[in-house]
Parts: sequence; structure tokens; C-alpha cells
Amino acid sequence: MSNIDEMEDDFMPVFLIDGFLESGKTQFLQFTMEQDYFKAEGKTLLIVCEEGETEYSDELLKRTKTAAVYIDSLEELSQERLLELELLYNPERVLIEWNGMWNLDDLKLPDDWNVYQQITLIDMSTFDLYAANMKSLLYAMVRNSEMIICNRCDGIEDLSGYRRTLKSMCPRGEIVFEDSEGEVNEIAEEDLPYDISADLVEISPEDYGIWYLDCMERRDRYEGKTVEFTAMVLKTPDFPKNYFVPGRMAMTCCEDDMTFLGFITKSREAKDLETKQWVRVKARIAYEYWKDYEGEGPVLYAESVEPAKPVKGFVQF
Repeated sequence: MSNIDEMEDDFMPVFLIDGFLESGKTQFLQFTMEQDYFKAEGKTLLIVCEEGETEYSDELLKRTKTAAVYIDSLEELSQERLLELELLYNPERVLIEWNGMWNLDDLKLPDDWNVYQQITLIDMSTFDLYAANMKSLLYAMVRNSEMIICNRCDGIEDLSGYRRTLKSMCPRGEIVFEDSEGEVNEIAEEDLPYDISADLVEISPEDYGIWYLDCMERRDRYEGKTVEFTAMVLKTPDFPKNYFVPGRMAMTCCEDDMTFLGFITKSREAKDLETKQWVRVKARIAYEYWKDYEGEGPVLYAESVEPAKPVKGFVQF
């Protein structure tokens, strides 16, 4: 978690920990509360929306100056109730252990409460079940997460497939895989469906989504590489001269949740392109600051942009 001492004084910082039942939320919060980086002046308010098998001990709560409040229903978690708790306990920070069966989109915080950090925990032994039957709840949980911790990955071979699924829902979030020993499992380059070592990395329409997500996350693999792919043009009046975004439409949750996946691209041909035009782009990948990335991200420098035939269907992950 981020350093507590760096937080602003003009809002109530909220640390939101979510995940389905028995995903390890309580253990994660217990560990966090013990760490030096989380020890700060003042009290902590812990709002527990779901009671699992693991409980918070009175000794831990007392030692960490934490007041635990248990909420039984989403209706209790109103803005008015949260403000009452703030007045009652006068905390410096708020932790929320979210109930995975409640839609996170229904959480309404007081105006001066801000989610300072959101972390989602996932038990990978039950991920397929939840993804198949509760995809909308899963999407609401992970969509704005800064980190997704996938535990209990023992015996799972195709972690790259799960990474792509989660990245499609949360492109900017960091995804960590852990086994029962707590060791991080890395995704190897051999799992990629294209030759990342080639002088020209050719991205097929079927592999566009995999490339997009991996490129967002693995600067070490792609910086300085030249790629070629087919995409649709997006331009807006806000773009500087000679810039456009080639990309593809992706369905992240259902047909109502569509998003355009593309990277800002500098090109001599940009001024002559029109939105929704299909092009074949050959470009070198750099990583630079761009406001839409809220930091550094892939910026493409086009060597050529030529008309192309449209690609049917949405991006696959």
C-alpha cells in the first residue's frame, strides 16, 4: 500500500479491499495493519462488510488503534451512516473489507471520502465458477483496482489466459499471481502467440488484444520494438497535430460494456486520416508520458500508415 504520510488532509482516505468470500481479504488486511508503512498517527476505522472464517482479534485492533464496525447489508452502508461513523470514531483513514456478493457500483461514499487505493483478491481455485456465473460482479470489483492479487494458483498452467481475461477488465491494474508458498508466477515470453524477438513483430487481428495488454504491462519486452498491425482510426480535436489512435473495439464484460483499445500514435499521415477508417500501421514503440495514461505508457512512432480492409468482430483476449 502507499505511504500513509503522503495523503492529503482535505479528504478521508479510503482503502478498499474486495473479492469474493474466502479470497483472503481478512488475512491481507491483518498483514497490512501490522506493517510499518501502515502505522501512522491517529485512529483507523475498519468497516467489515463480510464475516469469513478468519476474524480480527481484539489485541490486533487495540494495538493498531483500529475500530472495527460490522455491516450486515448494503442498505446500512449509506452516505449518512458513513458520516455518522466518521463523527463517532474520528479516524484518520478508513479500511473497507467489501462483500463480494454486493455490486461495488452501488457503493456511494460521502463527498469528502476518496478511494485512495483499491486492491482485489481472487481465489483462483474458484475463479472460473465466479467468472461464468457472476461476471458483472467480478467486473465491478476489478475494473478500478490498482492491484489484483490472484492467490492459490497451484497447478494452474495457463496463467497467461487468466492474465488476459483480467487485463481486459482492468487494463491499468497490476496483476500478481501467487501459489500456496506466496511465490510469484511469471508469464513467459514463450506464451505469446507472436515472435517478440523478430525485427518486425507482426500482430495478427486475432492476437491484437493479447499484444495490447502485454504491451501496456511489459515495457521491458516492447520498448524500441517495431510492430505491424491492422486497426481502426480514432481522432478527436484534442489530439495534437500529427497524432491519432489506431485501435480496436473490445467487449470487456457484456455487449453494454464496450471500450476502444489503442495507443497514441505520431504519424505524418495523421492529418489525412478519418475516424473509423481502417489502416495498416507499422510503428516503433516508445514509452512516454501522456495525460490519458495518467503517467508513462506506449507511444507509437509510425513508419508507415496505409489503408486496410476492416477486421470483423471484437478484440479477443
